[in-house]
Amino acid sequence: MDNTSSGRAPAVYDHIGTGYRHIRVPDPRLHALIGGALAGARTVVNVGAGTGSYEPEGAEVTAVDPSQVMLDQHPGARDRKVKASAEELPFPDGSFDAAMAVMTLHHWPEQRRGLAELRRVARRQAVFTWDPDHLPRLWLLDEYLPEILELERARFAPLTEVAEALGAHTVLPFEIPHDFTDGFQTAYWRRPESFLDPAVRRANSTFARLPDSVVEPAIARLRADLDSGAWHRRHAGLLGRETVDYGYRLLVAGE
Repeated sequence: MDNTSSGRAPAVYDHIGTGYRHIRVPDPRLHALIGGALAGARTVVNVGAGTGSYEPEGAEVTAVDPSQVMLDQHPGARDRKVKASAEELPFPDGSFDAAMAVMTLHHWPEQRRGLAELRRVARRQAVFTWDPDHLPRLWLLDEYLPEILELERARFAPLTEVAEALGAHTVLPFEIPHDFTDGFQTAYWRRPESFLDPAVRRANSTFARLPDSVVEPAIARLRADLDSGAWHRRHAGLLGRETVDYGYRLLVAGE
């Protein structure tokens, strides 16, 4: 369910980062939502920047990431790419008009400290994350890989806690379109066959944290259910939907 990296993530992203940007293509609808929250900002720090997804056009962006593999794929100028963690941003107070963090908070070992750093270095903050308490959940978690839910609950803080720590004044929902281009797990809620592709799984840090002995039997069960039509019968109600709210939210704080 991740998009970018920070905190303890460098080892994972150094492993899965190669080819990441071919699967994790920024979606224009999410780009528009985040862009609206950052409108007017001339200087922006992207914490857990990864390959630079969802950065606003026209702003001077400084990319921060602990993974060199990810920074090497970032399109920004070399002097605007900084290898660092969210908890220790190497910038003076108020250095930027805005700070952004997109699907990276769950990688931060000290989330409150990282959020405090966003507030310290920028006058406005925009954080896109997932609420582990939200229902419904992606069918993959309940039917095939409950280990993912267990792992994600350990990584993602409840939305109320994140909003409080950030001092968010606005919470914007984002329903996942059926043709969402950014290949984190929930992108494939109506395209279950995508999970059969090892390249898709490699572009998600959750799969990278699970052993093959857990993932491969689950994918085999999914393949069998797709071949037999069992998955389509169980989820006929999803097939006609355009979007689903799976608990993704954009939190906005500051000026």
